[in-house]
Amino acid sequence: MDAVATDGLMPEDDLPDLDPSQRQLGFPYKRILIYGVTGSGKTTMAKHLSKQLDLPYIDVDSLTWEPNWVEVPLDIQEQRIRDICARDGWILDSAYGKWVNLPLDRVELVIGLDYSRMRVFSQLLRRTLRRAIKREPVCNGNVEQFSKMFSKDSILLWQHVSFHRKRERIHRWAAEGKFEVKVLKRPIDFDLWLVELDRSKEFR
Repeated sequence: MDAVATDGLMPEDDLPDLDPSQRQLGFPYKRILIYGVTGSGKTTMAKHLSKQLDLPYIDVDSLTWEPNWVEVPLDIQEQRIRDICARDGWILDSAYGKWVNLPLDRVELVIGLDYSRMRVFSQLLRRTLRRAIKREPVCNGNVEQFSKMFSKDSILLWQHVSFHRKRERIHRWAAEGKFEVKVLKRPIDFDLWLVELDRSKEFR
């Protein structure tokens, strides 16, 4: 991966590796959902955890968007997610509100990226501009388009309107206690959490 963080998180090379004992004795969670607003760093974190934990990483956008930004029909999206969530282990880098109940029925850990609005907007703006300029593929050959950046379909606008809704979900899930929820307020909190787990010997 490029040295630039693709989803606004710190570059992957700067993310902490799990201690060898953690990999050998087993991370206590095998079904993980990374959840947060668009541009918060979900995909970068999911890829990193996938590599460290030897769990399959699922790129949700690739399952839900066909070439030319044609949305996959909802019933097909749901079946694809249902099939994935039936497996013993997975890391999802997102969950759409239309079918978020499907992974929640099976998830063991939700990592909620609850960063400030200013942080995630600046991250998304930089990412969107970079992808549009460099024509970087997003999923299934789709690329960001300058013409959509300030249209009603703008990903920047979508982040703005969905921000509070996704933040509320994270904190509601944490309060309900149906599954483990780790709320991260800053990217560095991920590093600190891994250190905390190691010191508490929770892995063991």
